[in-house]
Amino acid sequence: MITDRLPAERGAEAAHTAFETSVYQYYPAVLGYLERLLKDRQKAEDLVQETFIKLLRQLRDRSTPDHISAWLYRVAANLCRDYWKSAGYQKERQVFDQLREERDKQVQVAELYERRETRDEMTALLNELPGMQREIVVLRYYHELKLYEIADVTGCPIGTVKSRLFYALRLLKSRMEEDGRVDHG
Repeated sequence: MITDRLPAERGAEAAHTAFETSVYQYYPAVLGYLERLLKDRQKAEDLVQETFIKLLRQLRDRSTPDHISAWLYRVAANLCRDYWKSAGYQKERQVFDQLREERDKQVQVAELYERRETRDEMTALLNELPGMQREIVVLRYYHELKLYEIADVTGCPIGTVKSRLFYALRLLKSRMEEDGRVDHG
């Protein structure tokens, strides 16, 4: 059985072993998490590498985190927040918004509905959620974190996590009912 705790041994060899185990166990999940948040595979790959570099430093210079998966998600989320605040992101976003406006003028609404698939629809619905609600839903249902782990990752009290999850799910259900994907009964 794979656990969420790493050996508490010290030393370079123990840190290296713990690091390799973590990369093998958590890299795909953290990469997927970052891709969902950033909607950019290349940037997600950059940030997942930064996340694991921080883990290596943590293991080498400090102590082993108690819950490694929660620690990794928290670091990844913080790196995303830092990226979103950066001037480079703001510039990229302006260019993207301009391109999207031009593309939206060319594509007809009927074509959009014909091309959408279930996964794309769910992604679009998730993207309509406010940032923290979306992050909590992704952590809970895509990465199967427990509520206390999500609270640790986001830095929110567990009551706030529960509340945001409740309202996010209610909003998703409402949007699905509006679009006729869920029966009202």
